[in-house]
Amino acid sequence: MSVERDPWGVPTVRAASIDELAREQGRVTAIDRGDQIEMDRLHAVGRTAEVLGVAGVGWDTFARQTLIDRTARECFERMDTETQRFCAAYVAGVEEGLDRRQPGAWTPWTPLGIFCVQHVLFGTFPTKLWRARVAAALGEDALDLIGGEGPALSGSNAWVAGGGRTVSGSPIIAGDPHRVLESPGVYQQVRLVCPGVDVVGLTFPGVPGVQHFAHAGEVAWAITNAMADYQDLFVEQLRRTAAGVEARGAEGWYAADVHTEQIDVRGADPVPVEVVVTRQGPLVVGGPDAGQGLSLRTASRVGRDLGLDAILPLLRSRTVEDVDRALDRWVEPVNNVVIADRSGRVRYRVAGRVPVRDERARRVPVPAWDEQHAWMGWLDPLPSSDVGADDVLVTANERRGPESAAVGHEFAPPHRADRLRDLLGDRRDLTVEDARSLHLDTALAPAGRLRSLLDSVETLTPGAADLRSIIGSWDGRMDAGSAGAAAFAAVRGALVRRLADEPAFAALREPSPWPALFDPWVDVVGRLGQELDRLVDRSPTPWGIDLAALATRALEEVAAAGPPETWGATHVWAPAGVPAVALSGDTECVLSTSSVPGVTDQVLRGPVARYVWDLADRAASRWIVPLGASGDPADPHHHDQLDHWSGGRLVPVPTDPESA
Repeated sequence: MSVERDPWGVPTVRAASIDELAREQGRVTAIDRGDQIEMDRLHAVGRTAEVLGVAGVGWDTFARQTLIDRTARECFERMDTETQRFCAAYVAGVEEGLDRRQPGAWTPWTPLGIFCVQHVLFGTFPTKLWRARVAAALGEDALDLIGGEGPALSGSNAWVAGGGRTVSGSPIIAGDPHRVLESPGVYQQVRLVCPGVDVVGLTFPGVPGVQHFAHAGEVAWAITNAMADYQDLFVEQLRRTAAGVEARGAEGWYAADVHTEQIDVRGADPVPVEVVVTRQGPLVVGGPDAGQGLSLRTASRVGRDLGLDAILPLLRSRTVEDVDRALDRWVEPVNNVVIADRSGRVRYRVAGRVPVRDERARRVPVPAWDEQHAWMGWLDPLPSSDVGADDVLVTANERRGPESAAVGHEFAPPHRADRLRDLLGDRRDLTVEDARSLHLDTALAPAGRLRSLLDSVETLTPGAADLRSIIGSWDGRMDAGSAGAAAFAAVRGALVRRLADEPAFAALREPSPWPALFDPWVDVVGRLGQELDRLVDRSPTPWGIDLAALATRALEEVAAAGPPETWGATHVWAPAGVPAVALSGDTECVLSTSSVPGVTDQVLRGPVARYVWDLADRAASRWIVPLGASGDPADPHHHDQLDHWSGGRLVPVPTDPESA
């Protein structure tokens, strides 16, 4: 076994067998990201409060109640023997690399728990909590106005161009996944080499192999969130009895599974947590003392399968068909996947497991005792198609035609996908450099709607009129150095705050009935910021709201205070231990750097990686992550990629010396 480092500290791990490869990948991950993966392990078992104190209790309660560790163990027990060995070898390597810590803390299923942690809140159920609030406050008709997914779960871009569209004559895949920006980053760059395997890819630290983005020399693949609905919330009626806790089912009351766990809290008393599991799933809200609650049903929990049996077949893939077959095993999250190989074959597919059930369950929490909401198997087949050599295919979380209706309920607006298609146009000379540049586009398509609203305002003070003129003459690009973008964003934020103060939304301003963990999904200001474009586009505006009057007051407010000089003055990312970085872009730009209008301009989500996979020559491929290979702030590779990332540049993938 050996580990080589490229100039950016990215490891190439070489081994004589697949199990040795896993062990060495685990050891290297522990060296590079030890503190990060240890905290992720604590997240998986619900023990972060032992380190964080009371700040960790909310998450730990959720982790215990949703059975993350138990689900990881049960999924591990159902994996095939070779994948179990692969995970166990990785864990052995992690513990070797973590020799300064307590040995034996990791279990063979810990990587599955870490994978669960990364994705349990990635699906639709938190949005169903928001929809439940909206329906209770404004009626179910309001769900089509302010009850959507919104762009909070969007942002990722991926596209593939057939060989007829490229200079090389071979396909190119490019993209940039968008998640919450973290320090250290959520993805780890790695090259894995053993007999039958030579893969460059991005992996979740703490999880073996590569999962979502990789180039195996002969074949490459990438994903975006398919916006699929594979999580349901069920309204449970509960009662205590002498024997324990009962839940109401279709045939009457039955005994639920219940036990109590203890969360140890640094600097405070332990916190007991009652864990209740009904036939539908674990309770995440409420409990028997309240007489009711909400249980969570997920594809992975129902099948006791996370889909990680796909990892080894993916590593060994050489063709589009190999990747396609491997992804038949995938469960969640449900992804749009683009795949291309050196022969020129290109394919798109949705990978994962989507339950078949009635439409209402896909919108709001539904009664657990009503059989009409039961799951009735899995959607099969999922959408897929071949892509011609002279075609391009873009996926950016948008609705992809009528076939998407069976996969999900709400999708991201089409702005990013449409913009990428426009930028690609009918070009037949695409290069790796072109692919890099496309993902830096800052044109904001929805800006036109708000500018039209501002133009409709009739009476303004001179200062507010000047501010409107600045916005009106702005080029519509959310560039960090733009004064027009800063003025636009400031007025947008002021308008959102005034909108949230309208009497119609009084009930939504009340404290949430859900645990504080879900506040980002149910905050009325944040949600209205996401839904502003849809509301502005409605005529007349619902609930008797006078948007023109609110826009007038927003213009006057910002004019009086003065907007920031540039968008980059407030649209910044401030990773721990590193000076804040001004960023171009906005949520619905291709360069999707997301803040929360009306709440903060600070960037919370953004491209957690960028990549270009060249099927003509893997050595010509390029990638970047926001910080660097190491999680140690003292390491020279902790944030040596930051300037390149923020500047829109890419760096080479690891190659053998003879091919460099």
